[in-house]
Amino acid sequence: MDIPQQVRLVEVGPRDGLQNEKQPIEVADKVRLVDDLTEAGLGYIEVGSFVSPKWVPQMAGSAEVFAGIRQKPGVTYAALAPNLKGFEAALESGVKEVAVFAAASEAFSQRNINCSIAESLERFVPVMDAARQHGIRVRGYVSCVLGCPYDGFIAPEQVAGVARELHAMGCYEVSLGDTIGTGTAGDTRRLFEVVGKDIPRDKLAGHFHDTYGQALANIYASLLEGIAVFDSSVAGLGGCPYAKGATGNVASEDVLYLLEGLGIRTGIDMDKLIDAGQRICQVLGKANGSRVARARLAQR
Repeated sequence: MDIPQQVRLVEVGPRDGLQNEKQPIEVADKVRLVDDLTEAGLGYIEVGSFVSPKWVPQMAGSAEVFAGIRQKPGVTYAALAPNLKGFEAALESGVKEVAVFAAASEAFSQRNINCSIAESLERFVPVMDAARQHGIRVRGYVSCVLGCPYDGFIAPEQVAGVARELHAMGCYEVSLGDTIGTGTAGDTRRLFEVVGKDIPRDKLAGHFHDTYGQALANIYASLLEGIAVFDSSVAGLGGCPYAKGATGNVASEDVLYLLEGLGIRTGIDMDKLIDAGQRICQVLGKANGSRVARARLAQR
């Protein structure tokens, strides 16, 4: 199969990247990050999450962030809205696209959201109904697709079952997430082969964590399977809470470098992306998690 000539990056830094940070982050800094990412040419930015601040304190100011950002026509500014209450809050903030998430592992589902996979999917029915009513698009996430901290290996058929449910419910795209970053290129190709039998590949996306340093290899393997949408996080923001000291999301800059090397178009400006990542890293007082950013910054 020929690799796609155009790829869409879903920037998850402002949501998935920042939600694991221990220190409080000012709304103004979150707004600046989203505006910087818009300026860099990202076409899809996950801005925040409408969940209880009791569970995810860093996402408490999502409504204020949406009110503060400069929205550019043609750019999607999305939010996580895992239940009806969250969806209604997102709607009130003018959000045009939301995401819901389920796990491919029963143990992970129980420990992460205190319910079974089937129960988690049932909770999305009212969200999907409300979204249809208001003309809001819904993206689905499946976590632990290549391994789980509690169940170990996850069979691709198990992932396919959950992805199928989300797609049938009305998710226009389903992102398959290697939450603990243990997947390999061979596992990744097999996963998309199996899931791709039920869901067209242009409705699937990849979400890879770099815990074992395999994220870019897995993205390349996904490209070979015809996948053209990938989630990534500027400066590699977001640790993996299930693997002590491990990196989390693959860095957007590193993915962009890979894609550019393959002659794949994204419309993203590398220098502006590096600046956006470096600025938020300085706010957080942490090292930049992107190898490409570190190398380029050293050359400046």
